[in-house]
Amino acid sequence: MSADETVHWHGLQLADAVRLLDEATSLSTPLTRKIAEFSRLLLWLIIGLAVVTFAVGLSKGEDPILMFMAAVALAVGAIPEGLPAAVTVVLAIGVGRMAARRAIIRNLPAVETLGSTTVICSDKTGTLTENAMTVQEIFAGEECFEVTGGGYDPSGAVLLRRQPAEIAETPALAECLKAGLLCNDAQLVQVDGRWQAEGDPTEAALIAVARKAGLPDAALANSHPRLDAIPFESEHQFMATLHGGSHGRQRVIYKKGSTERIIDRCENALGGDGQSTVLDKERVREAVERMASKGLRVLAFARRETHPNHAQLEHDHVAGGLTFLGLQGMIDPPRAEVIDAVRRCRGAGIRVKMITGDHLATARAIARQIQLGNEKGEIVAVSGRELERVSGEALADVAEGAVVFARVEPEQKLRLVQALQSRGHVVAMTGDGVNDAPALKQADIGVAMGLGGTEVAKRSADMILTDDNFASIEAAVEEGRCVFDNLTKFIVWTLPTNVGESLIILVAIFLGIVLPILPVQLLWINMATAILLGMTLAFEVKERGLMERPPRDPREPMLTFPLLMRTALVSLLILGGAFGMFLWERARGASLAEARAVVVNVIVFVEIFYLINCRSLIHSARSLGFFSNRWLLAGIAAMVAVQIAFTYLPFMNMAFHTGPLDADAWLRILAVALAASTIVAFEKWLRARVEPHQASTVPWQPVTHRS
Repeated sequence: MSADETVHWHGLQLADAVRLLDEATSLSTPLTRKIAEFSRLLLWLIIGLAVVTFAVGLSKGEDPILMFMAAVALAVGAIPEGLPAAVTVVLAIGVGRMAARRAIIRNLPAVETLGSTTVICSDKTGTLTENAMTVQEIFAGEECFEVTGGGYDPSGAVLLRRQPAEIAETPALAECLKAGLLCNDAQLVQVDGRWQAEGDPTEAALIAVARKAGLPDAALANSHPRLDAIPFESEHQFMATLHGGSHGRQRVIYKKGSTERIIDRCENALGGDGQSTVLDKERVREAVERMASKGLRVLAFARRETHPNHAQLEHDHVAGGLTFLGLQGMIDPPRAEVIDAVRRCRGAGIRVKMITGDHLATARAIARQIQLGNEKGEIVAVSGRELERVSGEALADVAEGAVVFARVEPEQKLRLVQALQSRGHVVAMTGDGVNDAPALKQADIGVAMGLGGTEVAKRSADMILTDDNFASIEAAVEEGRCVFDNLTKFIVWTLPTNVGESLIILVAIFLGIVLPILPVQLLWINMATAILLGMTLAFEVKERGLMERPPRDPREPMLTFPLLMRTALVSLLILGGAFGMFLWERARGASLAEARAVVVNVIVFVEIFYLINCRSLIHSARSLGFFSNRWLLAGIAAMVAVQIAFTYLPFMNMAFHTGPLDADAWLRILAVALAASTIVAFEKWLRARVEPHQASTVPWQPVTHRS
């Protein structure tokens, strides 16, 4: 193939990828959907309360200007001004924590999406496995050879019946190894005494095994210069090279690739004596199955001699008439940490599915080693050819039930993601190639490989793994769950303040009395507490049992019914405490400025005590450890100092229309805050006894759409 034609061929593949990218849909994340729904609900609630406040005041004959100010005060109190900042800060902290665990986030809301993930579709090579290939078996000339040694180190040997094989006496073996050497774009380099691959690990393994057999790779490359090549493409699953010879001899084409794409295009085989013989396809397929059942990745090799003037390589030149040379089976062992990561994902209710271009038996063997099977250890595996015959609802059934998808084309990855999403799953998909980009874009969380991924894949993904390791995905999921936990804690903490403040205004209007709190005072409370108190929840550490919970139902609102009930309870406690203290202080003869200062401090100190309760929505605050969040302790100290300044500094009294308080008033304020905290702690304890954390024991089942 000429250089221009190669560029044209790559252009066609890129065009296909662009077409699939256009077909893929960029989905909003669970977080953005929930925030949007929550914001709309809150907006209408605030508008409704403000209108009611204004209307009730007018009906009682109050001054319209004063009622308008009251409605504004209610709106100021109800709006959670710190929520946008809190969302950004919590997500940003999550990004930092994930980066420390080798997961780079490109799209900020994707931090939380990971915590909602119900299915992870992962590549095998390099993600679930080490990506350090070692050839262990060779089938050539109807003989089976064993290879010793590991990694890319050329120390080792090729054995035939446990004796070193002589290249000169095994021409079929020599030609099979020669094909692997010449039809190859990788290199082996020695760095600090260790051999490392430059290029594809599979091709590097072919160089290593040839050196073990004693083939002079540099000399072969010089005597058989490459004239043209057809690069590997995932949809064709082969690579071919055209080589020249010396003294005008015939030129030769070498081809390597998947066994399915090679064997069917061969018309004969190279026998053990180096002569052409009849190709026994059935025996070759038996050898493939035997190797694959051991978890070996199997490559087939073939050649075709051509005339001395052959200068360009086309697909037609390798479509048939080939001579089968042999098979090489290599192992890419599972990463040691992956088995534990898969187990933790399963414990968290997350399904892990392997999607690979490898042989079905190889993929099944690796899946068994990393324990992807069901409770009975069964591995349900499907090939790409089988997927071609399935569509619609049947495809969704297959995608739901299988855990291994082998010999899969990039377009089929996209279809699998769409099929899983049709069943309500939140899907994370890994990929590294140009043609993986559509599936990465379609997935709820696209995960690109940082080491071996293309720029197109990285730009289409939401997250990039710097170590290409599945365990990093599991770690990112854990951090994502922590992010959503902390964001929920902030909302559960801040909403009662906003609702309670609004209720204070509303009740005052209904009773026809002077407002216990002014808009400027409400603004002070909301902004000061959000910054000094609420933001500290973003630094809460992960709670125990985080990865023992099932994924959150994407249809579930941010605040579940129990949390809404807790919000209502704390809102009423703020209303009762603040309003009651206002009436108490006025009855004792305190000035309006002093009474309002008491109301502000009651709200703030109830928030401080409630903040400690919100460190966990399930467990008691005591179980988390007093010093596990030092930012929270610093925030409380700063808030107390600020409130003292708010209460006693003359210019603060003037700006916020408040007055200084005596020691007795502070005792009453602290008593109200402590009582509110005790009631909330009792509610949490009681709910734990009545509802023993069903969410941590009952897995969520995605919705199933039936036609």
